[in-house]
Amino acid sequence: MNKAELIEKIAGDAELSKKEAGAALDSFTDAIAKTLKKGGKVTLVGFGTFSVTKRAARNGRNPQTGATIKIKAKKVAKFKAGKELAGKI
Repeated sequence: MNKAELIEKIAGDAELSKKEAGAALDSFTDAIAKTLKKGGKVTLVGFGTFSVTKRAARNGRNPQTGATIKIKAKKVAKFKAGKELAGKI
């Protein structure tokens, strides 16, 4: 499912226009992104938890040349499915 299909599904289920559903989805994703950027986490009971973890610097390998390269440390977003969501899959 892509974003357009999700907006269509939300619009149908919540009896909203596609424009309103798109605005709601954008607001949801923006709120999560802003919270993660501040270092916080978002927990939706039954669905899952969005959080930020730190990935350490490491050595990698260029697949074309085989040369060793250094990969910088960075923060990455992480999602852990909740018990209810995991049970539905």
